[in-house]
Amino acid sequence: MRLLRLLKETGWRWWWLILLFIVLDQASKQWVLHAIPYQGSIPLLPVFELAHVYNRGAAFSFLSDAGGWQRWFFTGIAVVISIVIAVWLSRVGRAQLKLSLALSLVLAGAIGNLIDRAIYGYVIDMLHVFYKSWSYPVFNLADSVIFIGAVLLIWDSFSSKPEVKA
Repeated sequence: MRLLRLLKETGWRWWWLILLFIVLDQASKQWVLHAIPYQGSIPLLPVFELAHVYNRGAAFSFLSDAGGWQRWFFTGIAVVISIVIAVWLSRVGRAQLKLSLALSLVLAGAIGNLIDRAIYGYVIDMLHVFYKSWSYPVFNLADSVIFIGAVLLIWDSFSSKPEVKA
């Protein structure tokens, strides 16, 4: 009974969404691994294609040429951040919908990319947006939900009313 109440009244009730995005992220990456040759692509629109590339670094391939140590460095950072966010989410109250959703999305994305880095040593990216000579770095579903979660966190920080202590 206490477990049910805990699940209903805290951020733990969002784990279904976290698991859903992790499964969708990993399924999309597995599809790319099997359907598109490495560094190949499938054009879908004049400004968008599915690609198959690896990112051994962090966002925008930061430190991708660092020699290998960055795999464990970024894996460690992702584990720590995931634990912090999971604890934070477990303490979020029922009324904090935006914050719960934001933390859930960031956590799902962090775990999705953490799985890749731990298993392969790199993150599998596949979504490529471009226009003429301009090209945005290739990204994946996990990156997308992290971005959406971060935007929601910022929105929540500006729109939340400060708690009044009695």
